[in-house]
Amino acid sequence: MKKREDGERFAESWIAAWNGREVEHVLSMYAEDLSFTSPTALAVTGSATVNGKAALRAYWQAALSHIEHLHFTLDRIIFDDDASELGIIYTRDVDGGLKQAVETFRFGADGLVVATEVFHGLVPD
Repeated sequence: MKKREDGERFAESWIAAWNGREVEHVLSMYAEDLSFTSPTALAVTGSATVNGKAALRAYWQAALSHIEHLHFTLDRIIFDDDASELGIIYTRDVDGGLKQAVETFRFGADGLVVATEVFHGLVPD
C-alpha cells in the first residue's frame, strides 16, 4: 500500500466484497497472523481482539448468520502512506440499523492487512 489510489481501490473492493457477503474474498485481503479488534467482537466472542485468519473467519461467519440485510456505503478514506495505514469511513446498514463506522487497516510488506481496529458510532442527523 504505497499510494492513496491503492487505498481507494482497497476500500472499494473491501466494501463490494462485504456487500456481496463474500467472506472469503474479504479474508483474502488479510495476513494469516492478523489482529482484528472490534467492540462487536467483544460482544460476540467475549474478547475484543480476534487473532488469526481462521478465528476471524469463524467470528464473521457466526456474526453473519444472525444478519439478514447488510450494506456498507463508503463515505471516505484517510490514508497515511508513510505508515502504510488506511482508514475507511463508511455507513453500515445492518438489518435497518444505521451506524457510521471507521475501520483502520495496517498493511504488511506483502500488502496484506496485519491489523485492523473497528470503531462504531451513530449516524449524524
